[in-house]
Amino acid sequence: MPSRTIVLTGASDGIGAAAARQLAERGHRLLLVGRSAEKTAAVAQALGAEHFVVDFARLDDVRALARDLLATTERVDVLANNAGAILGRRALTVDGHEQTFQVNHLAPFLLTQLLLPALQAGEGIVVNTASSAARRLARFDIDDLEGERSFGPNRAYGNAKLANILHARGLQARYGNAGISAVAFDPGNVRTSFATGSTSILRFVYRTPLARLLLISPEQGGENLTFFADGSPGTTWEPGRFYTERYPATPDQTNPLVHADMLVDLLWERSEAMLSRAR
Repeated sequence: MPSRTIVLTGASDGIGAAAARQLAERGHRLLLVGRSAEKTAAVAQALGAEHFVVDFARLDDVRALARDLLATTERVDVLANNAGAILGRRALTVDGHEQTFQVNHLAPFLLTQLLLPALQAGEGIVVNTASSAARRLARFDIDDLEGERSFGPNRAYGNAKLANILHARGLQARYGNAGISAVAFDPGNVRTSFATGSTSILRFVYRTPLARLLLISPEQGGENLTFFADGSPGTTWEPGRFYTERYPATPDQTNPLVHADMLVDLLWERSEAMLSRAR
């Protein structure tokens, strides 16, 4: 397979760093994005990759990232929206948005929109890292996306992960005919540090000895991400679908709202409106 130019967010550790190593071994050009300057630089240096340090809690950082990426490459073959976190109590970012919603959905949505010209030039692939939390934890209310009426860390994370799936479906519906292929997947329950800054009970689950028995390794989770980033849409996997690890998600693994076309459109419209207000 020819070398691809791959933008990979959340690349400083966990499944992002693991996928970066695997994709580098396959000869792809990597543009790695992470929040931690030290960790992201270390991963990039080990792989001979380019890297960018960005805080998704600041939308101006995302806009600057897009400018830097477009100055670096004219085409993006793969955008892997892998950055995400389960956070603590409800708090607003400098942009005025609830932090879990912005970091997990709104910032990746914005980055994808800004990179559309480069993605279309490469008949690009967009891979959204979702989670089983979209089914287990989400209590999705399109009129309360930022938890003003009802908020809990787990619920907010589940809602944002459901938004990742709806975003992939919206991308496919809008840009599939323009050559873009979008997919969302649950990488499995992976031993990572993503819940470190959270007050959620999940933070303690990820720190216990049981984690080694209940959770898969970052390398295994990374292999699931690599499967989509290195694969062939329409052959290896089907665009517009939601997958659990590498397999089409069953009804038992899927929030029924995933299939609500009206919700896909509403979320897209609300996301665009939020971003227009945040400028």
